[in-house]
Amino acid sequence: MTVDGFETTPMALAELRVWRHPRAIAAAGRCIGRTDLAVDPRRAKRLAHRIREAQRRTGAARTILTSDLRRAADVGRWLRRWGWVHRIDPRLSEADFGAWDGRRWANIDAVESAGWTDDFATFRPGGGESVVMLRARVRTLLDDPALAASVVWAVGHAGWLSALRTLQRDPPRAADWPAAIGHGALLTVRPPPNEGSSP
Repeated sequence: MTVDGFETTPMALAELRVWRHPRAIAAAGRCIGRTDLAVDPRRAKRLAHRIREAQRRTGAARTILTSDLRRAADVGRWLRRWGWVHRIDPRLSEADFGAWDGRRWANIDAVESAGWTDDFATFRPGGGESVVMLRARVRTLLDDPALAASVVWAVGHAGWLSALRTLQRDPPRAADWPAAIGHGALLTVRPPPNEGSSP
């Protein structure tokens, strides 16, 4: 499949469009994987408007998937007010940082964080989710037979989107991890022409 120019393995979906959630309140300098921070309602509404306008241009089904975290789900709630179907899908949640979640990056033990750099793919930060585990979770959405041949629209998270962008190669090293896409930015994923669905 093609991820905004990246080639990776086949997928069951016909297309996946994922917007990164709006900027969360009080997130600066903190590890906020599963930490459920609020977003400014105006930002959530603004992104919902953009998604609605994109749907009007394409004629896609008015269904949006989001994680259960407010910074993504609040966008889905706005769309639901406008007649969309909003589905919570836990596979879209941000990476689980375990005991690190919610803490300031500066306060996380340097020795422990060095372990993550040294073993980036399989280390479980804070006892949470490794990069390998996150990539496997992303893959379950792409390969879901219930979504086969569907055009899926979603609101997701930076780590999830970065994991998606690495599926075309072996588990990445820390130096290879893609920079996060901007808040409200869109990542489009579709199979190349004539590519079959994944088995």
